[in-house]
Amino acid sequence: MTTAKQMLPLLSKHEGVWDGWYRHYDPNGKMIDEHKSRLVCRFPDSGPLPYHQTNHYSWHGGKDDGKREVRDFPAQIHDGRMWFDNELIKGWAAEVPLDDLNRTVMLYWKRKGDDNLYLYEMIQLSDDGQARHRVWHWYRDGRIVSRTLIDEERVSNEWRNIHGPTFAGDPLPA
Repeated sequence: MTTAKQMLPLLSKHEGVWDGWYRHYDPNGKMIDEHKSRLVCRFPDSGPLPYHQTNHYSWHGGKDDGKREVRDFPAQIHDGRMWFDNELIKGWAAEVPLDDLNRTVMLYWKRKGDDNLYLYEMIQLSDDGQARHRVWHWYRDGRIVSRTLIDEERVSNEWRNIHGPTFAGDPLPA
């Protein structure tokens, strides 16, 4: 039996704990939001889900100082893609076979409850696997409405040693 990691070898290189920054920009390039993140990306050895990601966000300073959010993204894997379908989004992630260097992953998802809002994401993994850079393009009715730039560093491969309120992800420290 083929495992999820074997089906999506580049995506499996993203397994671990990532700390970073999300920076959101309006269509004209003005920053409209910035916050810290910790993402826990895991391919469990057993259980109903071949992939599960928990995103922890925290804001420091400004009007949203002290705000925290936790979002879970369980996924199934079939047809060469990772498929997300939760209360917030529906979409997929896939490796880009045209990238001979095996660095690029693409995502597409649509926001539930707002059929006119969708997003394309490109993720670039560094050659040493310790950094990744992501770009989101948000569209409404086919027109760009914002962009998000995300810079992350891997802080651990040992997500199994993290214990917290959602699956296996501790909240960001204060």
